[in-house]
Amino acid sequence: MRRADGIALAIFAAIAVASPVRAERPVLAPVATIDAAPTRNLETAIFAGGCYWGVEGVFSHVKGVQLVKSGFAGGPRNRRVDYAMVSGGDTGFAEAVRVTYDPKQVSYATLLRIFFSVIADPTTLNYQGPDHGTQYRSALFPLNAEQAKAATAYLAQLDKAGLWRDPVVTKVERFTGFQDADAYHQDFMRKNPRHPYILRWDAPKLAAFKAMFPALYRDKPSA
Repeated sequence: MRRADGIALAIFAAIAVASPVRAERPVLAPVATIDAAPTRNLETAIFAGGCYWGVEGVFSHVKGVQLVKSGFAGGPRNRRVDYAMVSGGDTGFAEAVRVTYDPKQVSYATLLRIFFSVIADPTTLNYQGPDHGTQYRSALFPLNAEQAKAATAYLAQLDKAGLWRDPVVTKVERFTGFQDADAYHQDFMRKNPRHPYILRWDAPKLAAFKAMFPALYRDKPSA
């Protein structure tokens, strides 16, 4: 373990002890051995990791991230859905976020590391925290061959790292499109910082990100 990683974990441990109410256990995931070479000035990545409020909330505070949108991915191409439909758990869609980022400031592999360190537990099948159902599965949706290579390699790397008691079950899934959620669900953490769900499950994830990755954290969230 590098000295900086040890310091980050110590800081987060202090936060965790002081807060009896917190979300999934954060784990400092390893630096990826394979990254995705950028193909354009602004890149896009799709992540599914439970309720999209917290996923969007954390990624919006990452330096280099320009825009994060909550929505749905993973279901049949050209099928239109909404929150109520996806919440039924039988559409094939997952709650997901679309992250637009500057690859000169933050890489795809770094986003993967943040995602599995503080946002999503890759060992829980079809649920995250209190939310259960296929719509809350953790999944990666590569948008090109470079992302597919990096995502597949990183999941294998995580599985071998032995950071969790259970095996990694997060999948790389074929991208069939992304649909934005309603305006009510966009920027939910920023607009509703005192919401009970945010306080119980998502605010601890943001605190963990700030403690574990201070060089990547920015206080003002992206749009």
